[in-house]
Amino acid sequence: MTDLPERSIIVQQHLARAGVESEIRVLPDSARTARDAAAAIGCHVASIANSLVLAADGSPILVMTSGGHRVDLGVLARSIGARSVAMAAPAVVREATGQAIGGVAPVGHPSPLRTFIDEALQGHDVIWAAAGHPHTVMPLTFDSLQRVTDGTVVAVA
Repeated sequence: MTDLPERSIIVQQHLARAGVESEIRVLPDSARTARDAAAAIGCHVASIANSLVLAADGSPILVMTSGGHRVDLGVLARSIGARSVAMAAPAVVREATGQAIGGVAPVGHPSPLRTFIDEALQGHDVIWAAAGHPHTVMPLTFDSLQRVTDGTVVAVA
């Protein structure tokens, strides 16, 4: 664990406290996009769980979405009962998660974020999420992702 970036160590500790086993992997190159991550891991892009920090009615939320499609903000707003959903500014992402865009993990934030999980991720035995740094990823099951984030499954596209 000592070879991991500081933010990834925090993520690993959070997973361990939640009873979720996952080995964080350090990639030689940045995996800032779903395509980059899928190429580095050797998996289908749809099994990448993108971590998006958005603003729902002005408050930050985390949306874990399949790398296989883009979030439709209108569909997401209706799915979560928000009047509006928009991309959060980079400063909001950093403040809400303590992590850089491109490496935002589903956990390890200063305070838990209200989390929504793309229903499309249910179709994958293993999903891959960022682990707190643009060079780290971790495998999870859909159930472990939902359990560790207390996420609500919704339609996003």
